Amino acid sequence: MAQRSPRADDTPDGDGTALPGRPGSESPSFSEPTEPREPLPPKPDQACPEAVSPTGKPTGANASARAQGGSYLTTAQGVRLYETDHSLKAGPRGPVLLQDHHLREKIMHFDHERIPERVVHARGAAAHGVFRGYGSAASVTKAAFLARDVETPVFVRFSTVLGSRGSADTVRDTRGFATKFYTDEGTFDLVGNNIPVFFIQDAIKFPDIIHAGKPHPDREIPQAQSAHDSFWDFVSLHTEATFHTLWAMSDRALPRSFRMMEGFGVHTFRLVDAEGATTLAKFHWKPKAGVHSLVWEEAQLIGGMDPDFHRRDLADAIEAGAYPEWELAIQTFPDTPEQTFEGIDLLDPTKIVPEELAPVQPVGLLTLDANPTNFFAETEQVAFHPGHLVPGIDITDDPLLAGRLFSYLDTQISRLGGPNFAQIPVNRPQTSVNDMLRDGMHQTAVHTGVAPYRPNSLDGGCPFLAGTGNGAYVEVPQPTPAAEKVREAPTSFADHTSQPRLFWLSLTPVEREHVTAAYTFELGKCYETAVKERVLQVLAEIDPQLCERVAEGLGLPAPKPAESLAAVEPSPALSQLGNTWPTTGRVIGIVADESSDLDGVRAVRQAILDGGMVPLVIAPAGGQLGGNGAGNGTVAVQRSFATARSVEFDAVLLASAPAPGGDAYGARDAKAAQLNTAEGVDPRVLLLVGEAFRHAKAIGGWGRGRLVLSAAGAEGAAGVVIDDDPRAVLGSVVELLGKHRVWDRFPPA
Repeated sequence: MAQRSPRADDTPDGDGTALPGRPGSESPSFSEPTEPREPLPPKPDQACPEAVSPTGKPTGANASARAQGGSYLTTAQGVRLYETDHSLKAGPRGPVLLQDHHLREKIMHFDHERIPERVVHARGAAAHGVFRGYGSAASVTKAAFLARDVETPVFVRFSTVLGSRGSADTVRDTRGFATKFYTDEGTFDLVGNNIPVFFIQDAIKFPDIIHAGKPHPDREIPQAQSAHDSFWDFVSLHTEATFHTLWAMSDRALPRSFRMMEGFGVHTFRLVDAEGATTLAKFHWKPKAGVHSLVWEEAQLIGGMDPDFHRRDLADAIEAGAYPEWELAIQTFPDTPEQTFEGIDLLDPTKIVPEELAPVQPVGLLTLDANPTNFFAETEQVAFHPGHLVPGIDITDDPLLAGRLFSYLDTQISRLGGPNFAQIPVNRPQTSVNDMLRDGMHQTAVHTGVAPYRPNSLDGGCPFLAGTGNGAYVEVPQPTPAAEKVREAPTSFADHTSQPRLFWLSLTPVEREHVTAAYTFELGKCYETAVKERVLQVLAEIDPQLCERVAEGLGLPAPKPAESLAAVEPSPALSQLGNTWPTTGRVIGIVADESSDLDGVRAVRQAILDGGMVPLVIAPAGGQLGGNGAGNGTVAVQRSFATARSVEFDAVLLASAPAPGGDAYGARDAKAAQLNTAEGVDPRVLLLVGEAFRHAKAIGGWGRGRLVLSAAGAEGAAGVVIDDDPRAVLGSVVELLGKHRVWDRFPPA
């Protein structure tokens, strides 16, 4: 499994608690260090890919041995350097000399630091972890990594689809959820999304949907958004995209965190048990923290305030020890010749099977417990492929999957410079490799022997073929019916409205309001009226109420459905709301100043930490409350009124009513420039509370904090807790956090 770095000395904050976010493994000195020493170790939360050879042989070395070494600056060839700030010149004011080999090497490497970004899923974040099988899948698959208590190292990458590497995390978009299992039988990649269906049914249309969703080619705008004419032009003309589009307009497209996001394998796979019997299956990832989302305004604010919100949240949670967890689960179906279940075509990637019809059965637990040591080497260079399969898992004839099996390998050649990308450390299998593949760009294995072919006798006949008893991967001999070559889809693929209607009717009233707002916003950004009218016609076939509300927001007439609405049974499992979830890893802001009861603040802060959550103290300025330096009576400040914004917190507690700070004026901080402010209260605190209130977050206050709630007009509202006891306030707020938000505060129409 991935190797964790040795734990470095961890100097806590002023009041004794270390919080995530420290950039290095040691605190720096004030002056530039001059005494030579070895490179610092990685931080305790970081891990490296396992130290195996390019052909999968364990080396026994510490994974960090691949990193830089030595105390002195050298060239790439290991020659020590005495200077790197000035080019070699003919005198201090003379011309730079062509013979400056150090300048040439340094600039050459810099000029080639970047590789082509992924065409889709370019922006991502990743982590190391471990997967432990429950053994419950043994009845349907012989895949060894799913056996009881088998632990398998994993590397997981989350991503957005449309945006470039430099786009924001919180855009409205589909998210990738790709997992690399380093199993003893070879590498298995489960390459999925956070939405269980896709826009298209056949891979030949993948360039079309991506070209439609990407920025317009003439102006390269808008970035990482679907709110433009070309996207809606395509999906309104190509109605098989309707179901995925509806998911994308729901809260699912705005996850609160990667930690609170479902994952899906999208396709139907074929599982094979130890006796050779087959079962069809769909893969699901179920987050232990529950499925939660941002609200749209919150996502927009975060995009400007912290475009790295999701990747920071993932890294900080791991560093804080609040390890994200998901259960891998499967839906199973009989492997019949028709490959359908309850009238649903299992080869159609635009369809789901409701969980009420086929229960989702847990088969293992994924825990992410270490951050990458180097983003480029691991997160950027990791290469996934749906064709990386292990015995016990096979593919089906899903036409979208067929194209992916070609495309993923093809794109690695372009991005990673050649066919040997599997030798990059993060991609190396952690089992023996003897593939007879030779040479090519970036070949790092030094192969022995003279006969990379078989049969051979010169290398003693090695490598030999394995039988089924030796763990060989054998494709299921699935019968292929007699047929003519055609460019057609089966008639069962033609229903594009019943499952979108099922999804809509399965949502709670609050979630429906969000879908309505999303369509209204996105179509409101389109220019062409014909495109808007065409989408409204599609919505009319889903639900007249949805169509009418969106049409009203666009100022257009609502069309009538062309056909009778599908009769469907709602699936409550499709709603994100209605359950109570763990609050581990949630972030709670505590507004305080020197007038606060600091003993109460410390007690609440410790209780938050004891509950597995993250407290962040927000004060007029940075530093400490309760003294001029570290000590038992002080409280460390993590955010000031100038740097804090409500979107960073899942809940807000008020321990005071802070007076306006010295920087609380518009010329210094625009957040302080309010039209109406409560006398005596810093306007940025009122802004923070007002935003948290309208984003339906739990808010609590005690002591003078009650004055802020009163000034903000929040006192007495749903989800606003006031008590004289800080611990009682926290207890009620945490209980509200279990449902994520206080939706009762704003009843739907």
